[in-house]
Amino acid sequence: MTSSIQAIRGMNDILPEHAALWEFFEDTVRDWLRSYGYRCIRMPIVEQTGLFKRAIGEVTDIVEKEMYTFTDALNGESLTLRPEGTASCVRAVLQHNLLYNAPQRLWYMGPMFRHERPQKGRYRQFHQVGVESLGFAGPDMDAEQIMMTARLWKKLGLQDVALEINTLGSSEDRARHRARLVHYLERHVDLLDEDSKRRLRTNPLRVLDSKNPALQALIEAAPKLLDDLDEASLKHFEDVQGMLREAGIEYRINPRLVRGLDYYNFTVFEWVTTRLGAQGTVCAGGRYDGLIAQIGGKPAPACGFAMGVERLLALLEEQQFQAPEQPADAYVVHQGEAADRFALQAAEALREQGLHVILHCGGGSFKAQMKKADASGARYAVIIGDEEAAERLLTLKPLRALGDQARMTAAEAVDVMGKKV
Repeated sequence: MTSSIQAIRGMNDILPEHAALWEFFEDTVRDWLRSYGYRCIRMPIVEQTGLFKRAIGEVTDIVEKEMYTFTDALNGESLTLRPEGTASCVRAVLQHNLLYNAPQRLWYMGPMFRHERPQKGRYRQFHQVGVESLGFAGPDMDAEQIMMTARLWKKLGLQDVALEINTLGSSEDRARHRARLVHYLERHVDLLDEDSKRRLRTNPLRVLDSKNPALQALIEAAPKLLDDLDEASLKHFEDVQGMLREAGIEYRINPRLVRGLDYYNFTVFEWVTTRLGAQGTVCAGGRYDGLIAQIGGKPAPACGFAMGVERLLALLEEQQFQAPEQPADAYVVHQGEAADRFALQAAEALREQGLHVILHCGGGSFKAQMKKADASGARYAVIIGDEEAAERLLTLKPLRALGDQARMTAAEAVDVMGKKV
């Protein structure tokens, strides 16, 4: 017996009963982003491996352990399934010279890939909405992006999410801080795990991002980057905070928030929840002014964020949220040779007027078809027999409200169903 083929572990099917929530979320996101002037960009799923090594940083969990990388058999190129979207978006902006005339507000939505141990809220194929603002230097863009995420939570009715912010300062600030941090960590090197010992020499800030419970007390006592900021960096962070306060957005400064990607500077932020266990970050981002030059473009400011779709939907489901139902307007029931042919034409005529119509297929008695019409959730049944076909009329029967069935023209049926376009 041939064994059945299963989906790859950590790469999940989205079945129709769950797809309605996805579609509601995606529609809400598109409307929300349009209201802020963002335009959609779509990038390939596969990129050259060097893009992510250059952008994310080679001494990161993503590049070291999690990327799906393979050699293209046609030309020997090293290719990678994208583990995140920012690097791909910046690459596309540079390749097509989108910053030539004006700054850009861009967004994208789609699957990302990381080879991790699958668990609730963490999958090998997961989906993100990414938002990138390129060419905007001031703290007002940092604040707007945080404020716009707060508006989305309100639109979705999302509860129990809290904002944490920090600043990573400038590269000069981090260089000063690095010296103090390395000195501190070297005095406690015997307490570090192997990953942290390796990062001590390559990227000591990443030690602060360790999730190892045994290191948390050591990390808490480490020197704080906030103490090494120069006047300009402090002012940028204070301006962002002032704008958030004026907007009535509550936040907590988390000095250990460093983000897991090397390209961030100045403002970083995360929206977190306690309702999803260990995978509590539902949205994260910040400013990355050095990335465009790092990838090969002319230096330009930029900031952005990404939100995990699966985690946000899990949070909505945990709140017992139900996506609004969108039942069909009509289910067309038909029997008889002439009726079958007319039913096809009638269904198309109704759709032409903006109605959502399900045409019964596969035959069956009127009684069996009416059961399927009722089970479909449609508001009306459109019944067509040979008599209706001969007279080019429809019999309309309400399925969700009181009322008698009646024979009428297609135009009259459209009026009754209230969906004429």
